[in-house]
Amino acid sequence: MSEQKAELYEHDLSVARWRKAEESGPEHNRVEINDLPGGGTAVRDSKNPHLQPLRYTATEWSMFRRAMMSGEL
Repeated sequence: MSEQKAELYEHDLSVARWRKAEESGPEHNRVEINDLPGGGTAVRDSKNPHLQPLRYTATEWSMFRRAMMSGEL
């Protein structure tokens, strides 16, 4: 794991202010995101908020969103 990626997991998300992702589906299929320092993004499933959120660097998040929007994923 790169140092930049490891730093994303050092941030405490217990008091994070999650918001619905713009690309998220209907209320029951909600993906929530939280901005991290340095341009990173944390992502979680609102139905399972107790699970560890995924964390992406700014570059990873941009590539992931581009792939989702183009139908690659």
